[in-house]
Amino acid sequence: MGMGSNIVLGAIADDFTGATDLANNLVRGGMRCLQVIGVPSEEIELREIDAVVVALKSRSCPVDEAVADSLAALNWLRQQGARQLFFKYCSTFDSTDQGNIGPVADALLEALEANQTVMVPAFPINGRTVYQGHLFVGDRLLNDSGMQHHPLNPMQDADLVRVLSRQTPHPVGLANRAVLAQGAEATRAHLSALAEQGMRHVVCDSLDEHDLDVLAEATVLMSLVTGGSGLGQALPAQYRAQGWLDTITEPGRLSPASGGALVLSGSCSRATLAQVADFLVKHPDGGFALNPLALAEDEQQQTQALAFARQRLSEQAPVLIYASADPINVAAAQQALGVARAGQLVEEALSQLAVTLVNESVGLLLVAGGETSGAVVSALGITTLRIGEQIDPGVPWTQAPLADREAPLSLALKSGNFGGVDFFTRAFEVLA
Repeated sequence: MGMGSNIVLGAIADDFTGATDLANNLVRGGMRCLQVIGVPSEEIELREIDAVVVALKSRSCPVDEAVADSLAALNWLRQQGARQLFFKYCSTFDSTDQGNIGPVADALLEALEANQTVMVPAFPINGRTVYQGHLFVGDRLLNDSGMQHHPLNPMQDADLVRVLSRQTPHPVGLANRAVLAQGAEATRAHLSALAEQGMRHVVCDSLDEHDLDVLAEATVLMSLVTGGSGLGQALPAQYRAQGWLDTITEPGRLSPASGGALVLSGSCSRATLAQVADFLVKHPDGGFALNPLALAEDEQQQTQALAFARQRLSEQAPVLIYASADPINVAAAQQALGVARAGQLVEEALSQLAVTLVNESVGLLLVAGGETSGAVVSALGITTLRIGEQIDPGVPWTQAPLADREAPLSLALKSGNFGGVDFFTRAFEVLA
């Protein structure tokens, strides 16, 4: 069983910030949570940890790769003694039409010798709800919400039973709101009846937190559940009811933070652009803009950014280095350099700045953008994150042990669209 035989929940997340989003909700539900990046190759300290979330990059990669990585994660989590497994994907259910949600769920069910799982993508607090199997973003069907234009995973169909049916050879069932309204026992009976008809996957309606509580109670004994992070917040109460989990007073308690504060932003999403603008209003001299076209020419801009950051940090003033630009400037850079190259230059520049400045004096680091977060964490060689208190829905502070530092690095990793407008300033107040 290994050291971690008291792990209650083992989760497999299909991307990095999605893993943090789930881990954040597990802490809010009362579990002490560790996020690991990729399947660990060496022994990890799991004392006083109730849930482990393995972050993979399996959302948009080829199907066979997603399946192999997910099975490796499952294997490791079972060795740690996890009682229930959770396959976490985005609350917009996005992957490709061939996968990867269906094929990964099928492979996990087979490995567990289980005959059924549920699909619960809803995250009502963020406006993601499911009704009659149709996914809504706010008051819009998914395919009318802007997600139909997603650059990597456009979603043209809001009917999740139909979407999933294209990804699996097995029939897909539905547990609708009328069933949930009758409570957990009726929902469990409905799921059993569907299992007898061979329905291995059941898409579940959820309009609010109460629906998620009913589903958590109905599925707590399933070996595998799947969904967004909304379900993650409802499960810990059920683990306590089962006697698997003690009541923990401060599940998100971290060590005291120390060192300088740095914000790195690579995301160009609307929410992040507003956060950059808000920071610059409060700290007019606190920001340095990176331009991919200048980065492509020579090292000069990188050197200037580093000098700027060092100066601000020596004055103990907040510093923001950002490549977040409006759509017109982004398009110009992409046209000149190609989409991949423009993104890569920014990620490399921000990652190198992170490594240099963390080695010097930075102890609190906030990174905006999923791709940028992944690049920075990988450049810093971070493999585990202890999850702390929430700053905004889906975004907690975390701490990572670093080899040559006594104090852990405090790290907040924000997906592009998350967070209130004052996120870049308020985040540091939350930690203080």
